Amino acid sequence: MRKPAPNAHNTVPTTGTSCIPSPPPLPWQPGHPPLMLAPMQGLTNQAMRRLFIDWVRPDTVFTEFMRVNAAAPVRRLSATDLREIAPQEGGVPLVVQLIGHGCEALVSAARSAQAAGAAHINLNLGCPYGRMTSGLTGGGMLQRPELLEEIIFALRNAITGGFSVKLRAGYDDPNQIFELLPLFEAAGVDFLVLHPRTVIQEYQGVADHGITARVVRQTRLPVIANGDIRTAADGARLLEESGAVGLMLGRGAIADPLLFQRLRGSAPAEPAKAERAAMLQRYLKELLARYGELFCGETQVLNKVKGVLATFDDADFEKAVRQLRKAKTMAAFSARLAELE
Repeated sequence: MRKPAPNAHNTVPTTGTSCIPSPPPLPWQPGHPPLMLAPMQGLTNQAMRRLFIDWVRPDTVFTEFMRVNAAAPVRRLSATDLREIAPQEGGVPLVVQLIGHGCEALVSAARSAQAAGAAHINLNLGCPYGRMTSGLTGGGMLQRPELLEEIIFALRNAITGGFSVKLRAGYDDPNQIFELLPLFEAAGVDFLVLHPRTVIQEYQGVADHGITARVVRQTRLPVIANGDIRTAADGARLLEESGAVGLMLGRGAIADPLLFQRLRGSAPAEPAKAERAAMLQRYLKELLARYGELFCGETQVLNKVKGVLATFDDADFEKAVRQLRKAKTMAAFSARLAELE
């Protein structure tokens, strides 16, 4: 497996500045491929991250994306987001992900995040829904690649801790990533997280990890592979074939938290139906309890749990999941969950 490449922070000068300072350690321990919990808006809230940390301990966790307010004169991040920021969560490195537009606003938000305790900051250049906002954010920023040079260098100069980028392969051209690699390298980005779909694909089709393998071969930066990792076999094959240093698990892990352990060999790679049913019962009961402490009211808690159910694609439980999603009360949901087998 390809080892993380050394960074060039000590040697790359930028306009109007001295050399970029040496980077902090990457947000994972060396010696094994890091398995990261993906940032998923509306899903990977504090309660969900804590459950994963307690159950399977990802090597790295990310916040949901924190929206940068370009219109605010001073406070670019919400008070709620600032309270959530920390260098780690439950002893696991926590990466703060920013989404927004405007160089000044993004830099200001990054500085605020650092002041609040962030040790690692990630820029979202991948969310396919960011292209629908008033300013180009997320994956929408890839429509204006000429603006990225100023933003990436400015963020690297402002961020004294770790700085990474999560992105799609391109806006509408899956080969756009190869035009951006020299920028990320020259700026001294610490690592990349690549989801090899285009922005306009959203979540249609399949993630083309042939692109991931080509990116790994063409950059000295560590590359984390993301997209369509639903089973332990998927993850093992992707690591082997792409040469990525690690994996970011999203929908596959939200549907099956034990995917982390299956990849590590400490849980069955292909569990029997009875084991999957028992895991789902335990998982959803735990979410109901934890969401009850974080969110207000039965309706909000149920809606949040039903958002998790939307990631499930296990054919053996298709009917049961459909019934769970129809439940109108906590009591009805719990009763149907008890019948799962």
